[in-house]
Amino acid sequence: MAVNEIALVVVSPAGLATATRLRAALPGARIHGLTGRVEGDVGFADTMAHLRALFAAGIPLVGVCAAAILIRAVAPLLADKRAEPPVLAVAVDGSSVVPLLGGHHGANTLARRLGEALGVAPALTTAGELSLGLALDDPPPGWRLPDAAVAKPVAAALLAGDKVALEVEVGEAGWLEGLAFAPDAELVIRVTDRSVTPDGNELVFHPPVLTLGVGCERGVPPEELSELVHATLAAEALSPLAVACVASIDLKADEAAVHALAAELGVPARFFTAEELERELPRLATPSEVVFAETGCHGVAEGAALAAAGTGATLIVPKAKGARSTCAVARSVATIDPLAVGRPRGRLLVVGIGPGTPEWRSPEATAAVAAATDLVGYGLYLDLLGAAAAGKTRHESALGAEEARARKALDLAAEGRTVALVCSGDPGIYALATLVFELMDREKQARWNRLDVTVVPGISALQAAAARAGAPVNHDFCTISLSDLLTPWDSIEARLRAAATADFVVCFYNPVSQRRRDQLPRARDILLTGRPPETPVILARQLGRPGETVEVISLAELSPDKVDMLTMVVVGNSETRSFTAGSRTWTYTPRGYGRKMS
Repeated sequence: MAVNEIALVVVSPAGLATATRLRAALPGARIHGLTGRVEGDVGFADTMAHLRALFAAGIPLVGVCAAAILIRAVAPLLADKRAEPPVLAVAVDGSSVVPLLGGHHGANTLARRLGEALGVAPALTTAGELSLGLALDDPPPGWRLPDAAVAKPVAAALLAGDKVALEVEVGEAGWLEGLAFAPDAELVIRVTDRSVTPDGNELVFHPPVLTLGVGCERGVPPEELSELVHATLAAEALSPLAVACVASIDLKADEAAVHALAAELGVPARFFTAEELERELPRLATPSEVVFAETGCHGVAEGAALAAAGTGATLIVPKAKGARSTCAVARSVATIDPLAVGRPRGRLLVVGIGPGTPEWRSPEATAAVAAATDLVGYGLYLDLLGAAAAGKTRHESALGAEEARARKALDLAAEGRTVALVCSGDPGIYALATLVFELMDREKQARWNRLDVTVVPGISALQAAAARAGAPVNHDFCTISLSDLLTPWDSIEARLRAAATADFVVCFYNPVSQRRRDQLPRARDILLTGRPPETPVILARQLGRPGETVEVISLAELSPDKVDMLTMVVVGNSETRSFTAGSRTWTYTPRGYGRKMS
């Protein structure tokens, strides 16, 4: 269970301090706060609906609230205890931690961590945890059970004092050492990497001791590689459940078949450089000069399997060949932590966090920031993340250093990290998404072009300004940046004249700076050729941040003295209207519904 998937749900201000302490103990976990009462990393308006949505999505829940709230929320969704996420209740003052669901599936372990953070003993109630000190159906990470249901009779036998034997065929089983075993018992716990069908008296654990090295031609169908691997494992009577990871050369970091195989097996995909694989040459069974000429190492599948399995590992299945793919299997002398070998495929998340407030940050953006190991961005934008940036490595640069930021993000991701390149607003609107792709396209660096790149949209400044003011962009509109640092003024002016002729609502980005003071008046004068002087203009500043202001003036009044770089300027078209309702002034652009109403 990854800590960045834990939701700390807080429904009252009294629980915020406790949730903050717990978040500090679980780097990456997020506080979900009830809007209007609690300012968290994620806001929600309907407590019961939010709890049910998190539970249905399989996200572990820690409710800093009354246990009854959690029980009533998830009770209608209870169906399969083997698939349901942990649910825990924590008293608002931190005086108690109670695992409610999923005790053998992470809740008890999480309860202990929360108890340590709060200095209290968790209220564990599962018999195995209390009497045996462990849960047989909740083994350590990487260990897997062919049939978890078989764990119950063996656990019951141990609790009853019956004799149970332990047979360790591969690796080590230190986590079971606290149990009392009898060598000649009828009931057996068996630790093996072999593919076996347990009988009624046998509980089988598959430890993560096998590494699967693979190679393939570019674009090989995933099913072809999968068939080769499963046929190879079956021929050697090896269980896929004992595979710790799928490994290959970094040239295949973006190969769909490799990632599909890893996902099918439920293990990570890890990658090594040619130099790292070449160090395994003395241990290869079938070194190839042809492979060396193509990749820089004498064996991809065998080398990757051995490199991932580590020193002392044995190549138990030499390279097996398919039509366009290869695989090999190595066995480690100890259990393997797959996240500690090789490196993953690098991920670059180009994230739009909206204008500022967390309430305008999408769940996808919040999840992207939580998943990142590194945050790259202008310092102000990283500061806007607040607590969501906790535990992340920050890489800041100056406001005008956009290319340096994009390069830094690409380089960090190429090292196998998960990087969030943070942009305000939307990353594809006057932000860094286009620069990332332009650099990848122009420079053709293989290490960049193998990355997993995702653009995460955000609420743009123009959307935020429009929402605060009413509905000014409800009809055709355009956006124009008045900065001539990257675009010649002649091009900007041509677009302004076209917008004036077409009578678009116009949203100005980068309206002024300390040095650029004359572009805004020139733009105003061009638009005045196509719309009246009293046309409403919205000046929205510091949207979603402290000091936010929204003002409506006329186009004739628009001047640089009323605007700065933090101001979004929205100029209505010839039909845009403003009116006062109570104490509010609303601005809207009719779309034509009036003709239907008449």
